[in-house]
Amino acid sequence: MTTTITRTTIRVVVPIVLVVAILLLLQGHKLPGGGFIGGVLTTAALVLVYVAYGLDYVEMEVLDREVESGGGIFERRIVTAYRRLFSLGLGLAVVSGVAGLLFGEPFLSQSFVVFHGVPIYHEVELASALLFDLGIYGVVVGGLLTIVSVVGAE
Repeated sequence: MTTTITRTTIRVVVPIVLVVAILLLLQGHKLPGGGFIGGVLTTAALVLVYVAYGLDYVEMEVLDREVESGGGIFERRIVTAYRRLFSLGLGLAVVSGVAGLLFGEPFLSQSFVVFHGVPIYHEVELASALLFDLGIYGVVVGGLLTIVSVVGAE
């Protein structure tokens, strides 16, 4: 059971945490941050939502889907989606690491491209390490939310 103060606070805090998580994810190849810490913050934000509103809230209110009754927790669509996110992230991280081998470079080597003339920023650097960070982000978010959902359903 949560109070109105808790629910109101979470409605303010969760968007801020998600923006910080995305910022840390995007700057991870040059500055402290990356897929792991971005994924942990995203998971923490969603855990706050689970604590305040319950496990079914995300599926019913955010995704606008009916919660399936019966069956085990592993058969729920939201848990299946988390598991798919984990698998997709793992695949993306492995592919981004192996891609360097195809070009005769060491495993996990990276490259970058600088785009000039971008509005507002004038110059944007796009690194191949972002794909690895996105993969790690998917692994962390998918794995931790699967664990939280399964443990929370007990």
